[in-house]
Amino acid sequence: QVQLVESGGGLVQPGGSLRLSCAASGIFLRINTMGWYRQAPGEQRELVARISNSGSTIYADSVRGRFTISRDNAKNTVALQMNSLKPEETAVYYCRAEGPRYEWGQGTQVTVSS
Repeated sequence: QVQLVESGGGLVQPGGSLRLSCAASGIFLRINTMGWYRQAPGEQRELVARISNSGSTIYADSVRGRFTISRDNAKNTVALQMNSLKPEETAVYYCRAEGPRYEWGQGTQVTVSS
């Protein structure tokens, strides 16, 4: 059974940083494309960043240069380092396995507010 568990969310002031982590069981992240998504209240879920099994990355235009996705194969985790956070980035952030296995995590709340 595949399970993805996100952690690291919380309350941060505008301009601050957070590091999200996604821990996997039942799946080897090193052979899977992995993505981070977010969904703000009343909005559609959107892709934030993605890392392929070869290590190539893509980012949403709105986060490029501020967010970094990375993978730790030894720990079987995927992280999202978020810097210079903005209030409009308040959302639930989700980890997703995107092939060859597909699975969503349960999400972690990120609130950017003073």
